[in-house]
Amino acid sequence: MGSRTNTAAAAGTWRLGDLTVNRVGFGAMRLTGTAPFDRGVPRDREGSIGVLRRAIELGVNHIDTAAFYFSATRSANELINRALAPYPEDLVITTKVWPGRDPSGAWWWATPAQLRGQVEENLRQLGRDHLDVVNLRVPPSRRHGSIGEHFGALAELCDAGLIRHLGISNVTSGQLAEARAIAPVVCVQNPYGVGELSEDRALLRLCGELGLAFVAFFAIAGSGREAGPAAGESEAVRAVARAHGVSVAQVRLAWTLQQGPHVLAIPGTGDPDHLAQNVAAGTLRLSEAEMARLTSLRPGRAQ
Repeated sequence: MGSRTNTAAAAGTWRLGDLTVNRVGFGAMRLTGTAPFDRGVPRDREGSIGVLRRAIELGVNHIDTAAFYFSATRSANELINRALAPYPEDLVITTKVWPGRDPSGAWWWATPAQLRGQVEENLRQLGRDHLDVVNLRVPPSRRHGSIGEHFGALAELCDAGLIRHLGISNVTSGQLAEARAIAPVVCVQNPYGVGELSEDRALLRLCGELGLAFVAFFAIAGSGREAGPAAGESEAVRAVARAHGVSVAQVRLAWTLQQGPHVLAIPGTGDPDHLAQNVAAGTLRLSEAEMARLTSLRPGRAQ
């Protein structure tokens, strides 16, 4: 893969338990096609493999994936395995369970007893004997419900040696407290970016107080979520981008990273140029005035 640079380290590092990662990581969701899951057009296999290898060359050592990231002809986990195995010693691969998709692509949600099968599926696809970090991805229908039974099942798999560290995703502060009462939590992975609600900011601050990583996803896409950035970017974001001579995506990533040293970002792309821009966003420093202007944008007005 050639000599490695460490561009991704420009924004600093943080810890996922005893694992140290650069704060700019990579999300694998968009590797399989031009749209996530079974939508869009499948990406060129060798192109996706090249993007993964280039991410490592740029210093990325934190990749977020899931067994349910697949299209009709591509699997993100398989692409990661093919591109990067044998894996660099410092590479941390994080995955997610609770959601699942059957071979037809239809979604289903695992019972606590079925989580082991999902963990083992990730192990097989990635070619690993243990998973570095597994996030319990909470379904929207359980956004304010108990996650204790599912998280407890993952804690048992941690004790069994299948998982090194545990995290939680798409959660509230109450669910974080519930999980931490069961087993150690190393990260909270939630959507976060310009225009987020005050309750989301409160959870981000709480993670900082607890020394936990807050891993932001959809930092670029915002309310567009899986579909990507919504049309009609706010003038405030565009103005900051013009002032620095960078893209609006880079401004969004920089703003997110400047929320605190414990904040990580995992932007995903299948385009090598966008990959380089995303990693370079870690070098962008916004002024206090620019940060305040973007922070003041209301939800629904930031996209």
